[in-house]
Amino acid sequence: MTAAGEGTLPYGTARPLSHTRRWRRGVVQEVAPAGVLDLGPGYLEPALLPVGLVRDAYARALEEYGAAALGYGHDPGALPLRAELAARATVRGRSPCGPEHVVVTAGTSQALHLLATTLARPGDTVLVEGLGYDLGQRILGDCALRLRRVALDASGMVPEALRRALAGTARGGEGGTGRTAFVYLTPTHHNPTGATMPLERRLRLLEAAAEHGVLVVEDDAYGELGLTDGPPAPPPLAALAGHRGVVRLGSFSKTLGPGLRLGWLVTEPALAERIASHGLFRSGGSLNHITSLAVAGLLSDGGYDRHLEMLRAGLRARRDALLDALREAADLPVRISRPEGGFFLWLRCGTGLGEDELLARAERAGVRVTAGSRFGGTREPSVRLAYSFNPPPLLERAARRLTQAWSGGPPDRQIGGNP
Repeated sequence: MTAAGEGTLPYGTARPLSHTRRWRRGVVQEVAPAGVLDLGPGYLEPALLPVGLVRDAYARALEEYGAAALGYGHDPGALPLRAELAARATVRGRSPCGPEHVVVTAGTSQALHLLATTLARPGDTVLVEGLGYDLGQRILGDCALRLRRVALDASGMVPEALRRALAGTARGGEGGTGRTAFVYLTPTHHNPTGATMPLERRLRLLEAAAEHGVLVVEDDAYGELGLTDGPPAPPPLAALAGHRGVVRLGSFSKTLGPGLRLGWLVTEPALAERIASHGLFRSGGSLNHITSLAVAGLLSDGGYDRHLEMLRAGLRARRDALLDALREAADLPVRISRPEGGFFLWLRCGTGLGEDELLARAERAGVRVTAGSRFGGTREPSVRLAYSFNPPPLLERAARRLTQAWSGGPPDRQIGGNP
């Protein structure tokens, strides 16, 4: 039952223990107004968050480790978790990886801040995708790093454009300022476009970076969320490079829940040791130590992989519901690519409407969407739609609302009512 004053939530029935009555502003980061279908943020629907599984994992960790679970953790991260993550990296990337390659972080956001303050100096340049994760780029900018966008196409960042950008920053010309600290990109289930970089492109990008001796930071937040029955995505950049010259960032925020604040990075041992020697670790030890031990148990007993199977099935159903409903609208002039994984659909709109008008009409119809320009330069009006935060029936309703709003029909909405 929803408590008074908390509003109606834009998603379906949550599992036992989810306590959706507590999903309110002041407890969670963002809540849409009553009656609004929220396709904006990259959140998991509460029904997909494994509250019971995580509760039991904490209980088992406390039973097994006792007081050690409440102590200062080993600086680079609890060895049980790092060993499990290294083993998974070896299998997925088909390249040997050990615990010495792994540092536990408090998620991708904290890892980016750590890299920006450990491996870069204020005024250094970071080369980023022409369209890319805006909040990650904001973290880098807030650390006084200069961002320079590199062109991308349907296959991801363009190697020739990366070479030109690297040459420009080396000379201090073509807009380059200072040294290039690293290249930051998302090659697998890209945010916002959903694209996955093919193997040949990955190899060419690594070659371009290696020619200039520049580190690559690979954001792999959605790497375990492939949603197709076909071949898996190509190996991560880090694995293809033998874990040399690349830092791969992983996170449990998109699989178990962002409230855990738990992630990791994988790189060559010398760099991992340098990162783990940061004063942040020396002072406080491993980040989220008890959470690390709880999640290590889920990885070792198979609970995490069983959850992943259910999560992928749930996301696949949500992706297909939204995509199919939008594609059935023959009078809606948009181009949509079917993502192979992740949380997002990317729509390029040929409606004749500008981006501001697209967002305004969506808002009047009771649907939140995200402006494409938020992620970088777009050649045409574009929007990002998250399918991760609503069950299929509500995604289909959101698609009908957008179709009507953008094609000029009456909105399928009762203002202030349930979605």
